[in-house]
Amino acid sequence: MQIGIIGAGNIGGNLTRRLTALGHDVSVANSRGPHTLTALAEETGATPVTVEEAPRGAEIVVITIPLKAVPDLPSGLLDEAADGVAVIDTGNYYPRERDGRIAAIEDDGLTESRWTEGRIGHPVVKAFNGTYAQDILDRPLPPGDPDRMALPVAGDDEPAKRKVRDLIDALGFDTVDAGGIDDSWRQQPDTPVYGLRGGVEAVTKALAEASPERTPGFSG
Repeated sequence: MQIGIIGAGNIGGNLTRRLTALGHDVSVANSRGPHTLTALAEETGATPVTVEEAPRGAEIVVITIPLKAVPDLPSGLLDEAADGVAVIDTGNYYPRERDGRIAAIEDDGLTESRWTEGRIGHPVVKAFNGTYAQDILDRPLPPGDPDRMALPVAGDDEPAKRKVRDLIDALGFDTVDAGGIDDSWRQQPDTPVYGLRGGVEAVTKALAEASPERTPGFSG
């Protein structure tokens, strides 16, 4: 597949490494420009591009940037993506450490990914937001392995969610359907599943045990 990745930090960089290794055609962008991605491109064979170029023709687009940077993404970002493009949102809201207070999340009760959808004008699938970046490289296992990790995946667009779940399976991880985007609070920071290195049963249990109340440490 053609895949565009916006954000070349820990998650974006390691997804670039794994997805190119699987044979996908990956374009990768960051806010500083393609010239800063030369080393990653030489290592992986990915194509360094501008943020505007990353989604062009892409069947999957990964947005893996700080939440505070989402409103700065170009207008019409996905206009030239492939029909039926699936957009993966890996973002988390860290009001005290990084993002500042976002009223729509804290006062209006929007989930982080619902807020991101509104900023980019396209449905998203929330995945990888609670995954340790190094695990993407170090912990893939074949289907059926009892130690295979599972990742929660939330989204309203069922075909897009299936495309993302299939991609995660190919990367070496099981998935658990975490519901729609309005249910994605169950995998936000400081919930039981966030950072959990468990299988399907453990992830399913952790999602069920989550509370919708935002903890003080993750409030602005």
